[in-house]
Amino acid sequence: MHERVLFVLQSRTNQKFAVAVIYISSMLMNSIDSTVVNVALPTLAREFDVNAAAIEGIIVGYLVSLAVFIPASGWLGDRFGHKRVFLCALLVFTTASALCGFAQSIDQLVFFRVLQGAGGGCLTPVGMALLYRTFPPEERIGVSRILMFATIIGPASGPILGGFMIEHYSWRWIFFINVPVGITALIFGLLCLLDTSERVDDPFDIPGFVLAGVGFAAFMYALSEGASHGWLTPSILISGSVGLVLLILFVWVELHTNRPMVKLQVLGNNLFRSTMTVSYFSTAAFLGTLFVVPLFLQEGMGISPLQSGLTVFPEAIGVVVSTQLVARVYPTIGPRRLMGGGLIWVSMVMAVLSFIPFDGSLWLFRGMMFALGCGMACIFVSNQAAALGTISKADTGRASMLMSVQRQIGAATGVAVLSSILA
Repeated sequence: MHERVLFVLQSRTNQKFAVAVIYISSMLMNSIDSTVVNVALPTLAREFDVNAAAIEGIIVGYLVSLAVFIPASGWLGDRFGHKRVFLCALLVFTTASALCGFAQSIDQLVFFRVLQGAGGGCLTPVGMALLYRTFPPEERIGVSRILMFATIIGPASGPILGGFMIEHYSWRWIFFINVPVGITALIFGLLCLLDTSERVDDPFDIPGFVLAGVGFAAFMYALSEGASHGWLTPSILISGSVGLVLLILFVWVELHTNRPMVKLQVLGNNLFRSTMTVSYFSTAAFLGTLFVVPLFLQEGMGISPLQSGLTVFPEAIGVVVSTQLVARVYPTIGPRRLMGGGLIWVSMVMAVLSFIPFDGSLWLFRGMMFALGCGMACIFVSNQAAALGTISKADTGRASMLMSVQRQIGAATGVAVLSSILA
C-alpha cells in the first residue's frame, strides 16, 4: 500500500519541477557552505585557541575530500541510479553539517568537514547529471538558468549569511542552517523524485579511483596551500609533483582500460572541450575575485564581515537580472558571441576594480560587483547550456563529473594565483 501511494505521488509530480527544486536546494547548501566558512575562520581560531595552520585544516580537509569523491561520482550514479546516489550524498552532507555544528574540538570539526566533502563531492556532478537527463537539449538554456542560482548566487550569499550568523548568533549556526534545508529537500526527493536512470553493470575501476583520488587530492592540496606555505616548500613541491604524476598516470590508465571510471573520450567532443576550457579560466577569474574582494574590503578598507558581504552581494543581483536577458537572446545570438562578449566585459570590470583606492566609495564597489555579475551570467549561462548539447544521454554522468573536476581545479587555481600575488 505504501509503495502504491509513493508511486502515485511520484508519477503525478512534474519531474522537471521536482528535479529543479531538489537540485537548487542542495546545491545552494553546498555552494554557500564553500564561502560561509571562510568568514568564520578568525572566529573559529579564537574559539578553539589554535593557530592559522591548524584552522586551515577546516578548508583543506573539505577540499581534499571533495577531490577524492568527485571522480567516482559518475560511476556511482550510473551503477546505482542517480536519484539514489544523489539522495545518499544529500543525507551525508546534511548529517555532517549538523555534526560540524556540535563539534567540541578542532580535530572533530576537521573530521566532520571531511565527511561533508564526501557528500558534497557526489552532490554536484550527480545532481547535474540528473538535471540534464530530465531536461531535453532544447530546454538546456532553462537548465542553465537553474544552475546560476547554485553556482554564482550561492558563493555571493555565503559571506552575508556567515557575517550575520557570527555577529548575531554563533559560529555553529553557519552549519546548523543547512540541516532544515537538507532534511526538507531529502523528504521531498524521496516522495516526489522518480529514478529514470539506465543503470550499467560496469565493474568499479579501482586503479582509476586510487590514481584519481590521491592525485587530485594531492594536487588540490598544493594549489590551495601553496600561497600560504610557499610554493618552494618541500611539502608543497612534493604534493604538487606527486599529484601531477599520478594524474598523468591516471589519464594513461583510463585510456587503456575497457571499463574506465572516467570516460576521457568525451573530451574528443570539440564543443564539450571548448566549453570546458572557457569554464576553467572564467571560474578561476571569478572565484579568485570573490576571494580577493572581501579581503580588500575588510583588511584594506576596514569594514566588518557583514558589510563586506553586503558590498559583494550586488554581484548576485547582476546575475539574476542578466540571466533573464541572456536566456531570451541565447537562441538568436548563440553561445560563442555571448561568452566572448561576457569575457571582455568581465575583464574590463576587473580592470576598474584594480584601481579603486583604499578610501574609495563602497557604492562604486557595489556598482562594479553588479556589473561583474551581469558579465558572468553571459559566460556561465551560455557555457552550461552548450556544454552537454552534443553529449549522449549515456555519457551525461561522466561528462558532468569532468565538469565538476574542472570547476574545482579552476576555483583552486584562481585563489592560488591571486594569493601568491598578494603574498
